[in-house]
Amino acid sequence: MSDPVPPHFPPLMTGLDAQGGDPFVLACQKAELGVEAGLIAYDLGSSSLRAALVLAPEVPLAQAMTMLPLCAVGLQNALGALAPPEVAVHLEWNGQIRINGAACGHLTVCASHSDPATQPDWLVIGLDLPLWPSGEGGETPDSTALYAEGCADVAAPALLEAWARHCLHWIHRWDEGELRTLHTEWRGLAHGVGEETTEHGLTGTYLGVDEDFGLLLRTAEGATQVVPLTELLEDI
Repeated sequence: MSDPVPPHFPPLMTGLDAQGGDPFVLACQKAELGVEAGLIAYDLGSSSLRAALVLAPEVPLAQAMTMLPLCAVGLQNALGALAPPEVAVHLEWNGQIRINGAACGHLTVCASHSDPATQPDWLVIGLDLPLWPSGEGGETPDSTALYAEGCADVAAPALLEAWARHCLHWIHRWDEGELRTLHTEWRGLAHGVGEETTEHGLTGTYLGVDEDFGLLLRTAEGATQVVPLTELLEDI
């Protein structure tokens, strides 16, 4: 049997097979060692698609964190191009993905430091998308997997390639100053706006996001609180 053909990525991006390891951890390690932005570490397992993209936005971390919702929009656009038209993809502020209303994977983020006012040396966006359910149907009614939602014809390598292309497209538009366009695209996909939610110890009505995609919450007392995206940074 011939070896599987590796994913083909657009110019400025290169792939690295994690060979069963955690692509998010691998990408962060490579970033620490000084790898160039555009590296995509990936693991195309039988039951999940895992990948991580190394970036180096030349702005302070507070603005660089926009890469998290940007890459989420890139995933929705990729699924929009490959999945049947009746499949609905929505995005939670904290990186969770919803397909046909149920939770289905998430995006994560790590950076070289956590100071919002300082430009990071690197930033890594991770993607973890289940392809097949991990348990019996009905055990977790609020959770699903891609192939359980009518997307069995969406091949994982093709989806990974499409995610890379759409992320690169949005990074270019963001770099050209089209932040408002990104906001408009993301707002049309946002899940839970107008509903009560709790994030990082704050509970209130989810009003939307500020310019840097910080979560806006109206508390029971009527005050508006902001939860910055930097609260979502993960430690490796």
